[in-house]
Order: sequence, then C-alpha cells, then structure tokens
Amino acid sequence: MSALPPLSQDQFFGELFASKAARDGAVIRRQVRDVERYVGRAAFMAEIRRRGFSLVENAGQFVIFCNRGPLRRLL
Repeated sequence: MSALPPLSQDQFFGELFASKAARDGAVIRRQVRDVERYVGRAAFMAEIRRRGFSLVENAGQFVIFCNRGPLRRLL
C-alpha cells in the first residue's frame, strides 16, 4: 500500500467541492479519518458552515448536503 501525498487545505477543499455532485447541490461523503488527517475537523466544519451547507456524521463518515435546503429526519 503506497502512502498518499499530503494535501493542503486548499487542495482538499478544491477537490471536494469541484466534484459534480457538489456542484449540482447533491450529497457527498468523506471518511472522518481522512478529513481529520488532511484538514482537521474544526477547519472542515468551518468551511461547511461558511458555504451554508449541512453536515452529519455517521459510522465514520461525514455526509455533506451541498445545498442550503432544510433537513428533516424522517426516522
């Protein structure tokens, strides 16, 4: 297994939000451990908040709703 090259915060966020899903206002997810490794939880949450998106965490994954629509938990 080869080591991944380190990403800067700008590279991480650039790649994350350049995805088609993010651009289309859909849902994307990232592993919590990867976020913590590359940018840190606080910086990640600040960027999500700055963009007005919603964020949930479940089973080691961050799920980002790349739009400003309200969330409603059904069950």
